[in-house]
Amino acid sequence: MNRKVRVRFAPSPTGALHIGGVRTALFNYLFARQHGGEMLLRIEDTDSTRFVPGAEEYITESLAWLGIEIDEGICQDAPNGKGDHGPYRQSERREIYHQYVDQLLASGNAYIAFDTPEQLEAKRAEIANFQYDARTREQMVNSLTLSQEEVDARIAAGEKYVVRFKVEPNIDVHVHDLIRGEVVINSNILDDKVLYKSADDLPTYHLANIVDDHLMEISHVIRGEEWLPSAPLHVLLYKAFGWEDTMPQFAHLPLLLKPDGNGKLSKRDGDRLGFPVFPLEFHNQKDGSVSSGYREEGYYPEAVINFLALLGWHATGDQEMYTMQELIEQFSLERVSKSGAKFDYEKGKWFNHQYLQLRSNEELAEQFMPYLEAKGLSGDKATVAKVNELKPDMVVFTGDQVHLPYDKEQWDAFVQGIADIDPSIEQYHLPGNHDHILKDGTADPQDFIARFGSDRFAVRKNNVNVVGINTSLIYFDSALEQDQMVWLEETLEATEYSDVTLIFGHHPFFCENIDEEDSHVQIPKSKRRKYFDYFRAKGVDAVFAGHLHDNSAGEYEGIPMLTTTSSGYQLGDGPASIRVITIKDGQMTEELVPIR
Repeated sequence: MNRKVRVRFAPSPTGALHIGGVRTALFNYLFARQHGGEMLLRIEDTDSTRFVPGAEEYITESLAWLGIEIDEGICQDAPNGKGDHGPYRQSERREIYHQYVDQLLASGNAYIAFDTPEQLEAKRAEIANFQYDARTREQMVNSLTLSQEEVDARIAAGEKYVVRFKVEPNIDVHVHDLIRGEVVINSNILDDKVLYKSADDLPTYHLANIVDDHLMEISHVIRGEEWLPSAPLHVLLYKAFGWEDTMPQFAHLPLLLKPDGNGKLSKRDGDRLGFPVFPLEFHNQKDGSVSSGYREEGYYPEAVINFLALLGWHATGDQEMYTMQELIEQFSLERVSKSGAKFDYEKGKWFNHQYLQLRSNEELAEQFMPYLEAKGLSGDKATVAKVNELKPDMVVFTGDQVHLPYDKEQWDAFVQGIADIDPSIEQYHLPGNHDHILKDGTADPQDFIARFGSDRFAVRKNNVNVVGINTSLIYFDSALEQDQMVWLEETLEATEYSDVTLIFGHHPFFCENIDEEDSHVQIPKSKRRKYFDYFRAKGVDAVFAGHLHDNSAGEYEGIPMLTTTSSGYQLGDGPASIRVITIKDGQMTEELVPIR
């Protein structure tokens, strides 16, 4: 390469940094580091109406957490920018842009337009598929149809105007893309884009982007596929300025697609399916909304980087686990796909699991304790104390008693804790997915059975049938296994229909609404009604579960579906609680009793 490699990541501070933007930043960073180049962060804040307070700080914090180092521009260490090409916020560069607007006007590559929104709307109603271009510009109110005197008079009178780029018709514009090859667009499909608005004295993205990339000596523009339609205009702008020889090379990355269905990944997909689409939790100061983040969900930054790197880029071999240095050494734009990449969030969980396994027990304990302390919890001691205080006939543990099932110290601590429960109180244990996921990511119910004798139970006490079954296997198979259904059938057939019958498991059949969207935290929607219809036919009065590490309540045709916090820790905002069930005269009541 003849030029020093300089790339930029140029987000807008309009909210949380989308995970697709993070991948764009990552690919820029990998490319720069591989070629001994520099990574620049520029804030493109020309759209003042969409500015969100705190968004810029969020961007720099996100990149720092992920280990994407910024060599020049805005960063955590230099919030006002470091380097010789600043300012690095477009809102602080308006005086710079003026001369380039004037240059385009003077060369005849741009013109001034006074058309009001009403006039433009009227023209759209008059002309089907209206486009402001060579075919229509002579019909509009602009400096091409007005005299210079009238143009000057309108500006002097304070009339609002825009500056439009003058696209010559029927020209083949060639865009050489490092991923897609030669892309040819005829200029007839391009409109005369607005480059500058007098209303806020700021350029639009298209002008500011070109001017900044030129002045900041950007050698490669690596950005999302959504900007490919704008590339021909940008090529024409470079030519209009006479900068064709120093024009950066372009590479347009494939889109991140929905995990299911078609279309671009959005925040709604994360809300719907229960996974973050942002690197960090974000509190929007404009509307008060809170968006979940990978950091706060317990993901390691290395796992997020590894996961994102393989979305749209493929290595030469079968390797899946990469350090940042390995990614730098192996990354190439030649192996970036042209087609979109499905956002497999379950694969992201898998990566995080792999990186979790690389941590020592000491590291994990150190990382986990602050989380417990922040929630006001201290393992099982508080649970045991509250159980002994309540003196119930029995206590049912609905799983996820430890965080790492193969960690002997965690199990020893749990077993020691429950040993302090009053021996007159019967104990029954069900496994959660945390309790029997092994180091290779598989489930082994036998490991739990070896500790507690069984992963199911059926007890009749004072005309109450208490039935426990290992629903945590649903985490892997999305349904109860055949032998489980046979056992459950036999168990429920043996109960008295007049008795109160309670079903306990780990994985909930649903959380609050039986028709809510599928997610890894519950049984698939297609099976829920089948199970609950079965329960109703067998006289089941209520169903209880864990897994959520939180308290939720739902109901289907009179049968409650209730969850509670685990003995170890919780994820919801409410207090860690025990769900106390009281049966009197054949009637069930329940309440949440805080642990402390």
